[in-house]
Amino acid sequence: MKDKSRVVAALLIGAAAGAALGLLLAPEKGEKVRGDIADFVTDLLDAAKNKAQVAANEAKGYGSNVYDRARSKFRGAVNDVSDYRDDAVDAVNAKIENIKDGARAHYNGAKSKVKSNADDVNDSIQKS
Repeated sequence: MKDKSRVVAALLIGAAAGAALGLLLAPEKGEKVRGDIADFVTDLLDAAKNKAQVAANEAKGYGSNVYDRARSKFRGAVNDVSDYRDDAVDAVNAKIENIKDGARAHYNGAKSKVKSNADDVNDSIQKS
C-alpha cells in the first residue's frame, strides 16, 4: 500500500511540476498563467484530498474488519472455555456422586456388620 501511495504521489508531483513549467514557459500573460497554475494546484490538492479520504476509509474499514474478526474469535474461545468448564464441573460432580455412593455402601455394610455383631453379642448374653 505504501509503494502505491509513493508512486501516486511521485506522479502527482511530477505532473504538477511539468504543468507549472509548461504554463510558465507558455506565451500568455503572467496573470492568466498564475490563475491557471492556481487552478491546477487547487485541482491537484482536491484530487490528493480525495485519494487520502479514500485511503483513510479503506484503512478504517480494514481495521474494523480485523477488529470484528478478532472479537469473534475471542468470543468463540470464551465459549469454548465455558463449555470445557461446564464439562469439567459435570465430570467432577459425577465423580463426587460415585464417591458418595461408594461411601454410603461401605457405611451401610459396616453398619450392618456392627448390628449383626451386636445382635450376636446380645444373643450370647441372653443365653448365658
